[in-house]
Amino acid sequence: MPDNSYTAIRTLLASTRPEEIREGLRQIETEIAKVGSKDARPLFEMVTSLFYIDTLDHPELVPILDEAIKLTVGFGEWIIPVLIENLDAGDIKSQWAVAHVLGRIGVDAIDPLMKEYASTTNPNLHAFILYALGKVKSPKIVKGAALVIEATQSSNLELRDTATRALGKLIESIPPDDLSEEMKRQFIECLRSNLADPNASVRAKAIRGMGKMARHGHLTETEREQLKAVCNHIKGADKDGNWDRAYIVRKEADEALRYV
Repeated sequence: MPDNSYTAIRTLLASTRPEEIREGLRQIETEIAKVGSKDARPLFEMVTSLFYIDTLDHPELVPILDEAIKLTVGFGEWIIPVLIENLDAGDIKSQWAVAHVLGRIGVDAIDPLMKEYASTTNPNLHAFILYALGKVKSPKIVKGAALVIEATQSSNLELRDTATRALGKLIESIPPDDLSEEMKRQFIECLRSNLADPNASVRAKAIRGMGKMARHGHLTETEREQLKAVCNHIKGADKDGNWDRAYIVRKEADEALRYV
């Protein structure tokens, strides 16, 4: 089907009715099978137009957005530089969707994302790149650990918050045998440091990350006991009787205690 014959698909994707958008995505899948993903740039652009859906206004379209993300991943490696360029597009809805796609593409996206990170000083773009790296489910994501560690100490709150979250995601993906003692030490130091962050969201992500280190076998018995003491301090359950004033931090400490 030539590009000028895609009118019906465009019309379906422009709808706000889930069944019509879903039919448009189904037709795109059919066309990709005919022309091949490398020759499907117009179809790729149609699918990614859905990344601008405002799911707060249209919560019924959340499953549709996820279907669009999954379909985009299937286009292959050639879309990686295009997506990375779109990370700086300025629309936060689209940027989050693009970051999800890059993360789900996986290992092939790691080096291009790290290269883009090094080429910009924009902290917002850095945050989206770290979010995408955190979505990569592979032990090879360890190569991006240094970027994440550095960003956990950023003066920019959004970047620091995203990096602290990403550190927890890396912990989930890197087996203990693939994490050097030095790298583990840096992970622990960064998370402990951010337990004292003035922002409750950062503190919550830091204690969540510590819990993940226990859950995924990264801590020694002594380190697990130390984490237990930290969690009890956050909850006000130790002899000091002080506690973190933010409920979300105490809630994450409760969760972390399950793994120590």
